[in-house]
Amino acid sequence: MKHRHLENAKKAKNDEFYTLFADVEAEFSYYTEHFRGKTVYCNCDDPNKSAIWEYFHKNFSKLGLKKLIASCYNPENQAYYFVYAGRGDSDIELLEKYSLEGNGDFRSQECVEILKEADII
Repeated sequence: MKHRHLENAKKAKNDEFYTLFADVEAEFSYYTEHFRGKTVYCNCDDPNKSAIWEYFHKNFSKLGLKKLIASCYNPENQAYYFVYAGRGDSDIELLEKYSLEGNGDFRSQECVEILKEADII
């Protein structure tokens, strides 16, 4: 059954697959003590679609995070980066949105500068 799903995606040229929230939660549960006081950067990660962003946002206080940042690659339109610094973990839409000058490519100088601010990528 799973193989057929991948074959259909290949034929349709639809190779966008996202990690499930339950999988993120299960994996990151082993590392909770490593997040305390840290800034996490989800590079090339759209908060509207990302289970990783959702996990860190919903567990921000529990993990003791300092800051959560994501940047999105968008080669055709305006690219953005997003920051969450706490105070409303259950409200997944609570974040600050900033424009990027470029397209959000992780190799761009502005994304490298964001990367320098992070403890965990």
